[in-house]
Amino acid sequence: MKKNFKLYIGLAALALATSCKPSLDEFEPAKGSADFSQFIAVGNSLTSGYADNGLYLAGQRVAFPNLMAEQFKTVGGGAFTSPFFSEAEANGSGYLRLKGFDENGSPETEFVPAQAERGKNALGNPLYTKHTDPIQNLGVPGMRLDLAFAEIFGSQFGNPYFERLLPENQVGKTTYMQYAVSQEHTFFSFWLGNNDVLGYSMNGAAATDDPTKTMISVAQFTQLYNAFINGLTAKQQKGVVATIPDVTVVPFFNTVTLQMINAGLAANPATANLKLLIKTKTGVRPAEEGDLFGLTFRANIARFGQNGYGFSPLNPIEDSAVLDKAEVAEVLQRIKELNAVIKQVADSKDLALADVNAFLNKVKAGYNYNGVHISAAFITGNAFSLDGIHLTPIGNAVVANVFIDAINAKYNSKVPKIDVSKYGGVSFPN
Repeated sequence: MKKNFKLYIGLAALALATSCKPSLDEFEPAKGSADFSQFIAVGNSLTSGYADNGLYLAGQRVAFPNLMAEQFKTVGGGAFTSPFFSEAEANGSGYLRLKGFDENGSPETEFVPAQAERGKNALGNPLYTKHTDPIQNLGVPGMRLDLAFAEIFGSQFGNPYFERLLPENQVGKTTYMQYAVSQEHTFFSFWLGNNDVLGYSMNGAAATDDPTKTMISVAQFTQLYNAFINGLTAKQQKGVVATIPDVTVVPFFNTVTLQMINAGLAANPATANLKLLIKTKTGVRPAEEGDLFGLTFRANIARFGQNGYGFSPLNPIEDSAVLDKAEVAEVLQRIKELNAVIKQVADSKDLALADVNAFLNKVKAGYNYNGVHISAAFITGNAFSLDGIHLTPIGNAVVANVFIDAINAKYNSKVPKIDVSKYGGVSFPN
């Protein structure tokens, strides 16, 4: 019996020791053929952590490249610094905060004042606290691919978020493209092109002299995208590029609907028999299904009926306030064409491709991601912040994983993915 007892103990110990060894199927982080030691992130507001209609410290901290950089540390990634506002300037440029809900259940927001303004330019627009130390998160809110090649965009009359990153001797003399490609790097993420379509869409595709509200041509996009990527890969660096999302998937364009507007008109005896009239490029017509109204259209609704606004053919909803269905088709076609360019460049340069467009199209109707429900619904969808365009912490974590999936697939890497359940959506009032 004693011998058998010792034998059982020995077998049990052996089994325990064997079970503690990692199996061949367990995930062990590995860099694959990529070198993550010097990672930089090139992009716009999405890259910077802009959220809730502002750039502020809490949003900056959860920007998707910052989350990626933490994962890269398990596979040889180095330091990754962002141009954070200080704790004393945590409100940054100011941002929207959810205050509560009215008696109809509609959200009410308030604007948290800025804390990081260092002054104004000659036009009275804000200039933000400088941050000229070396950084790796190069995301600049409002950055477009075309304006990334314009020196004026880095001046005090250009983009204040880019201007704050430049030493005084480079202000107005350095393009964003030059700034980005000059940063030492072994790996990069690149997500530009969104604003080259989004600004046009948010302005109802209306004619304008504002360069931030025009839509880039395919020819110009092709030339500039290739030039930028050529600069970033001049030393054979590897990286990941991302597609441009479908603008119709974001809450900004799917929260205030024609159905909702018509229901409001029908509930009021004074407007029950009226039709909403919109101005299009081909003339004035009744609003139809497929026309998109922005999240900010609530302000227009408050003006309904004033001097016939919205109901008279002499005072219809202005072109800039509606993306009509013909313009929607135009924008979606352009996004398709631009994404084809992005995919072609990724293939030619042997870069990873994060197809955010395809992923967010799945999210639009609702999607369970690792046990967390996300959708394009305003506030309740978890993925998008109070401006209806930019990401919540959960949204950033999910998008970071889309990038990581693409990187792992392309470079045979094993970068651990992020546990999105650790992150929140829109912050509710206490």
